[in-house]
Amino acid sequence: MTEFLQVSTATENREAAVKLAQSVVSARLAAGAQIVGPVVSVFWHQGEFGTGEEWQLLLKVRADRYDEIEAHLLERHPWQNPEVSAVRIVAGSSAYLRWVETTTAPV
Repeated sequence: MTEFLQVSTATENREAAVKLAQSVVSARLAAGAQIVGPVVSVFWHQGEFGTGEEWQLLLKVRADRYDEIEAHLLERHPWQNPEVSAVRIVAGSSAYLRWVETTTAPV
């Protein structure tokens, strides 16, 4: 049985988030993407405390393709060390999960 993840990352502006979403969805690594923002982030970066606005990107993916998705995002992300993280989708409607599975099946 196929397992599914929601992969997230963030960018500094809407345009970068849309470009990254289009890249990963058109490559059929993610069935769909949602862009949320702006969101406020509070963080430590290079030893300094900071806050800033970001645009969060949420991707619906097959767990067995995570390594490909991570590599794709890291290669195309505008930041040097971006967040790329995933959480398991433990339940969902069967029709929705079937859509994610078939849309992102390896060719």
